[in-house]
Amino acid sequence: MSYVGPDFEPPRPPRHPLRGPLTVAVAALVPGALIGWLVWQTVGDSGGDAQASPSSTSSPWGRPTTPGASDDGKEQPGGAGGTGDSEKPGGSPSASAPAASGSLKGKVVVIDPGHNPGNFQHTSEINQQVNIGTNSKECDTTGTATNDGYTEAKFTLDVARRMRTVLEKEGATVKFTQDGDRSWGPCVDERAQIGNQADADAVVSIHADGAGAGNRGFHVILPGSVHSGAADTRPIVASSRELGERVAGSFLRVTGSAPSNYIGGGTGLDVRKDLGGLNLSTVPKVFIECGNMRDSKDAAQLTSSAWRQKAAQGISEGIVSFLHG
Repeated sequence: MSYVGPDFEPPRPPRHPLRGPLTVAVAALVPGALIGWLVWQTVGDSGGDAQASPSSTSSPWGRPTTPGASDDGKEQPGGAGGTGDSEKPGGSPSASAPAASGSLKGKVVVIDPGHNPGNFQHTSEINQQVNIGTNSKECDTTGTATNDGYTEAKFTLDVARRMRTVLEKEGATVKFTQDGDRSWGPCVDERAQIGNQADADAVVSIHADGAGAGNRGFHVILPGSVHSGAADTRPIVASSRELGERVAGSFLRVTGSAPSNYIGGGTGLDVRKDLGGLNLSTVPKVFIECGNMRDSKDAAQLTSSAWRQKAAQGISEGIVSFLHG
């Protein structure tokens, strides 16, 4: 979801990554996942014809130290309206009833489907400024879309609903920031607030990127250490990193998708201090960019129902692993 809007900045010059030791948190998980990635590369699906220099300084599956983003602008895709009755953000976040049993009984997971299908019809509302601690940004944006018009908002909601099914079977209580039940939004500050008020054990925001063709793969965005205004991520930086590492490892293993070839230096991880949804969170939270909607190979996966099920399973298994400790 690369764009000038809430939570994103213009692209930064590419930097060469530094390599370091694997982090302990994913020592048991990553080897099998990386084997799958190597097989994926061996059979010739190398992640697109063009390779962009990564924009984060990182160690493999370790600790990126500088934020990075691509920015190709953001279109306002048409043809998708909101399904809710309200014209203003608000109301209660969608929630499931806790399952009677399961390994995650008593755990609360908040899923944040990025953007809203109706945002493009409410440009004045989503352009209003909200405070993200470090500065002010727009409430939200429309999100990106494939070249054939499949929107990020539709993708994120579909994956989120599939995740809810998986996690409820594990016994978790699952809440959404929006479930196609409102006309636009919520704003990025409200998205963070929903997770905070739920006292969530884990929050994952689902997205897909809009970078240039040839840029392929997924990456998980982790909160950097921010202490400014209403933002104080210091208590959640470590736990959010663990959540992000486990989500990245499981996503790689289940989907077979490689880590981003343009952000994260091959680690699939990126640290950001400019995202309101992370800055304002008081509970462990990460974003995942599941692929690049503007690359034809990634788009073929993102528009596949079977692949979206794998994506939902991979993200969910990462959350389960994190909550099990």
